[in-house]
Amino acid sequence: MTGKIKRYSEVFRRQVVAEYEAGNSIPSLNKKYGITGMHTIQRWIRQYGREGLRQEVVHIQTVEEASRVRELERRVKELEQALGKVTLEKLKLESTLEVLYEDITQEAKKNAAGSSNTSTKKLSRKPDGQ
Repeated sequence: MTGKIKRYSEVFRRQVVAEYEAGNSIPSLNKKYGITGMHTIQRWIRQYGREGLRQEVVHIQTVEEASRVRELERRVKELEQALGKVTLEKLKLESTLEVLYEDITQEAKKNAAGSSNTSTKKLSRKPDGQ
């Protein structure tokens, strides 16, 4: 009792795969065409389907596009270097500003302490006639 082996043409296989890709399910295609193998359609999908192509991205560039990409990459590198320099300059200026602020604050405290001592002395002095 050996079963009859069915051979399907490539055109037929591709048609079944196209129907699957159009949205039909594998069980419905098995039933519609009388395909009895459990993994037959899955094998055809791997072999003829477009699923493999969907995962692979192919970039086609003209010479001008490739040149433009290189130019943009060079420009990005140049701008990153400029940003680094500006960031360092900013940090340097902020540090200088902090030092100057501390100096001014200390000077103001000294002046305030010195002027309060002199003003206290002036106020505590008695006029000569008294």
